[in-house]
Amino acid sequence: MPYIRHLVERGSTHSFVAKARPPTVTMPRIKALTTGSIPGFIDVVMNLNSPVLLEDNLIWQAKTAGKRMVFYGDDTWVKLFPKHFMEYDGTTSFFVSDYTEVDNNVTRHLDSTLKRDDWDILILHYLGLDHIGHISGPHSSLIQPKLMEMDDILKKIHGSLILKEAEGALPYLLVLCGDHGMSETGSHGGSSEHEVNTPLVLISPAFKKKVGMEKPSTVEQVDLTPTLALGLGLPISQNSVGRLIQPVVEEASLRDQLRFLHLNGHQLSYLLKDSMPAYEKEEGYEQFRVAEKSHGNWVKLVVEGNTSEVLANMGKKVFKQYLEALRAMSAALSKQLGKYDMYSMVVGMVLVFQLLLLMLLAMPEALSSASEVDLPVSSALLSLPFYLLCLLLSSVHVLVCTSAESSCYFCSLSWGLVFGAVALSSALLCILVSMAARRGAKPPGKYPQQPIASTPSSLSAIRPNSPSPVRPAAHRRSAQQPIAGPPSSPSPVRPTAQLQYPQQPISSPPVPPTAHNFVVAVDKIN
Repeated sequence: MPYIRHLVERGSTHSFVAKARPPTVTMPRIKALTTGSIPGFIDVVMNLNSPVLLEDNLIWQAKTAGKRMVFYGDDTWVKLFPKHFMEYDGTTSFFVSDYTEVDNNVTRHLDSTLKRDDWDILILHYLGLDHIGHISGPHSSLIQPKLMEMDDILKKIHGSLILKEAEGALPYLLVLCGDHGMSETGSHGGSSEHEVNTPLVLISPAFKKKVGMEKPSTVEQVDLTPTLALGLGLPISQNSVGRLIQPVVEEASLRDQLRFLHLNGHQLSYLLKDSMPAYEKEEGYEQFRVAEKSHGNWVKLVVEGNTSEVLANMGKKVFKQYLEALRAMSAALSKQLGKYDMYSMVVGMVLVFQLLLLMLLAMPEALSSASEVDLPVSSALLSLPFYLLCLLLSSVHVLVCTSAESSCYFCSLSWGLVFGAVALSSALLCILVSMAARRGAKPPGKYPQQPIASTPSSLSAIRPNSPSPVRPAAHRRSAQQPIAGPPSSPSPVRPTAQLQYPQQPISSPPVPPTAHNFVVAVDKIN
């Protein structure tokens, strides 16, 4: 990008390496740039369908202040800020095979928009470079032409702003940044060096011109939020953990610089109060109170008209105190936001797992012909293991909450809610064990053997002149021996029919003397 390189080397610019926090996907990074906070990993899922951003953010503050904003590019911005832009044209970002039209849909608005004077903030989010990375990686032959295209677009925008500079009372500001980087395979979302490091270039005639390329310093990506807010005269987002990028305001007077640092420190100190119970013991908070007091003394001397060298040295001292306080408070807040409540997460996962396992065990009975599902609730609640489990889990809770993890959410609940959760977990575990034992005692496929009911047979019921018809020996069974049905479904018992015999006797083999008591199951003979 030759034009941007020329501006960085010889223009009025400030260039940095902005470090993004994972997850390095589009929607969480846009939230970080506009709110100054550190999004969580749940935003990776929300990235598929971004909801409206209700958190305090830079875009909302600009709209509240009456700034007229225009946006073209990735429609994630439109989903996050649906009613904030005076004019917008969103482009879907999920057709990664397209790296031409997605950028043309943005560039086609530039000529007409740059000629107008009815906007204060113009936001452009190009997608083509990211899509090329997804298709063929960062070393693709398509990368260089796309970079040259972006360089020409920036040259056009910068030239238009220079022409408008004479008409405006305030200097313009052109910000070039990326929401995330790109890995060696062209993807993003992780925490590798190439994914988290992004360029940040600020171009403005308010900056002092310099000669030569300097090694860019590293800043946090969230530091851009308070820097832009203070530069535009807007309140800093209340959940921002970023700190002012000091080189950007180094051309201002010492009094203005101290004022900017104090506003940033005031916002961070209030966020520290809301986030940490023991905020007064934090090193950054103590340093900010000291710097604030020194700042007050310095202002008194300035108001009194003191212009001695002591005043200048005192101002530099206050400046350093503010920088140290901001650094410490920002680091503490970033660490707090990146720290997950593991104990409460484990409790939630155990309860969800128990309920899921209970549903799996009860599902076969619920889907069978039985009208009710028999859960051994009473036997579980009245058993000794239930009370032993309650005692064990309560002891574990006390041990965890009296340790270093006492700041977790579950430890802040009342003992009534805690005991309810402990009793629920113990009861679920006892019910699961009871159901598993009951199912193990009755293996599937085994049915109880039931004898076939039959009417008693008597030799007197048979005609004297007619011998009894008897089936072959292979089909005869004793009345004392029950007939077991097949494993799938027992055969229904056919009732003994009233036999009608023909006039001629039926020839049959002689009946053994010992078989005087048996059951005859014969179909009706016509």
